[in-house]
Amino acid sequence: MASIPGIGSGIDINSIVGAMVNAEKAPKEAQLARLEKASTTKFSALGTLKGALSEFQTAMKDLNSLALFEKRTATSSNTTAVSASAEKTALAGSYQLAVKQLATSSRVATGAIPSAYTAPADGKLTVKLGAADTAGLSVDIAAGDTLEQIRNKLNTTLKDKGVSANIVNNPADGTSRLVLNAKDTGAGKDIVVAADAGLEALAVDGAVKAGASSAGYLGDPAQSAIFSIDGLEQTSATNTLKDVIPGVTFNLLSKTEADKPLTLTVGQDKAGVTTSIKKFVDAYNKLIKTSSELTNVTQVGEGKPPVVGGLVGDATVRTLLSGVRNELVNPAGQEGVRVLADLGITTQKDGTLKIDDAKLGTAITDNFDSLGSFFTGDSGLMSRVDKRIDGYIQTGGVLEQRMKGIQTTLTDIDKQKETLTRRVSQLQTRLFAQFNAMDALVGNLNATSDRLTQALGSLPGVVKQSN
Repeated sequence: MASIPGIGSGIDINSIVGAMVNAEKAPKEAQLARLEKASTTKFSALGTLKGALSEFQTAMKDLNSLALFEKRTATSSNTTAVSASAEKTALAGSYQLAVKQLATSSRVATGAIPSAYTAPADGKLTVKLGAADTAGLSVDIAAGDTLEQIRNKLNTTLKDKGVSANIVNNPADGTSRLVLNAKDTGAGKDIVVAADAGLEALAVDGAVKAGASSAGYLGDPAQSAIFSIDGLEQTSATNTLKDVIPGVTFNLLSKTEADKPLTLTVGQDKAGVTTSIKKFVDAYNKLIKTSSELTNVTQVGEGKPPVVGGLVGDATVRTLLSGVRNELVNPAGQEGVRVLADLGITTQKDGTLKIDDAKLGTAITDNFDSLGSFFTGDSGLMSRVDKRIDGYIQTGGVLEQRMKGIQTTLTDIDKQKETLTRRVSQLQTRLFAQFNAMDALVGNLNATSDRLTQALGSLPGVVKQSN
């Protein structure tokens, strides 16, 4: 707003009032700005610290699981032939496994019949899975049923038996064949279709190989898997084998080359444990680096103000890290692995941890059984460290309480700003009223002075001085 001199006095009232208002407002405004900046910086710093602690706690939970150390792996040297998995009850060992034959299911086809075939008479089709299936399932066929209708009836009746039917058409000669597939694998489970009189064209003997137009099995007849473990030959109706080796499940995928068995190795999940340990170290190092950034004063150049962390001199950070470091060097009361250094994990000058991969690998191989008790359980390292930090980041913990306190401060700052704005507005209104009144008074006095001067100049005997 442009300054307008007082009409009566000629004084620049706007400038005077503005200066007086600013003199009243500036100190408090600057104080609130400094407090708001400091509070916001500290609130953000506490949030960053809490995030790093939460990530660290998550990494510890992964390593504090006894299941991690109980987990077993089953590794195949030829994953295209055999895949495997192991339960925690599996014992470590190495096995030579050869696959001579995969288990297959039955797939049969009727003889070639005209594509426009219709059932010539009422009757039944009885479908069996091997000689042991003496009863089978009967499907009612009505005179005039087309191949599509017969297929649909077969599928409806046989779905619970694990047998499905479809039609394959031959465009070269206009013939079609019903093809039936069994879900279950294993020798002696060949599909047999017996037909009543008049429906003989739909009969199939699953033990006879199909010809160019004759009925029978397609590919191979139903057969069991044949495999050997360490030279001991065995058979299985399925390609999924469970507890042939106790606690181990493996799937046969393809035959192995003759006299070239694959190696199946069962052992502890060392790779999974190694990964979890490295995640823990990475999360701890991130916590240390984050804490360092939040508590350091960094010089950025001559003549420039330093960069000050949001928690410089904060006792909370020192107490927290001191407690965690004490637990990391506190030895466990057991044989084998007692401290992190036994795993090749040592502390560097900046407080972060460093892993000697070779020493870690050796320690895991030689002392795997002691790792679980070192890391897990109520007295394990992860539980002890977790107790040190949980009070800081849990709901209602130290950091949350401090952040709530800062939020209260920021709310109070906003209220003080509103109060200051109202007070300054009231001051400005009062000053303008006072100065305007003074200006009007001065204007009246000046007008009175001018009138007196004119009156006196008009009196007889008064001689006006010429300029």
